[in-house]
Amino acid sequence: MSVVKSPLSQADLKTVGEALRGALVDLVDLALVAKQVHWNVVGPRFRSIHLQLDEVVATARQHSDTVAERASAIGVTPDGRAATVASQSAIAAAPDGWIKDVDAVQTLVDGLAAVIGRMRERIDATAEPDPVSQDILIGLTADLEKHAWMFQAESV
Repeated sequence: MSVVKSPLSQADLKTVGEALRGALVDLVDLALVAKQVHWNVVGPRFRSIHLQLDEVVATARQHSDTVAERASAIGVTPDGRAATVASQSAIAAAPDGWIKDVDAVQTLVDGLAAVIGRMRERIDATAEPDPVSQDILIGLTADLEKHAWMFQAESV
């Protein structure tokens, strides 16, 4: 059942819906992983990494809402439930317990790389069927790539 009439054809809606739902899953998990690391990071660079992690969380949460609302606007129900996120995310689970600052940085470097790779695939997939959704994906990927750059610079 769909209460929202989509401006897209059924085939395009399937492609774009999968891209948006996948993006939502990755963004929700990125926020969760970054917050988990934020709470448990220790080491000499604790403060700077702790604050940097909050920036990633804010970015992921902001964009997850934009992505979910875009999905709704075109007639696709967003799915950010815990079970969906756990089974479909591209990000490895955050380590348990205290996380050394260098390991925290690597966790984010790896997690951001996984998400960015999938976002770039979604950008390609949505180019023809829905440039509006593609534009959203491009903007959020640019923000994620900025975070990835900053964490990579931390890991040298």
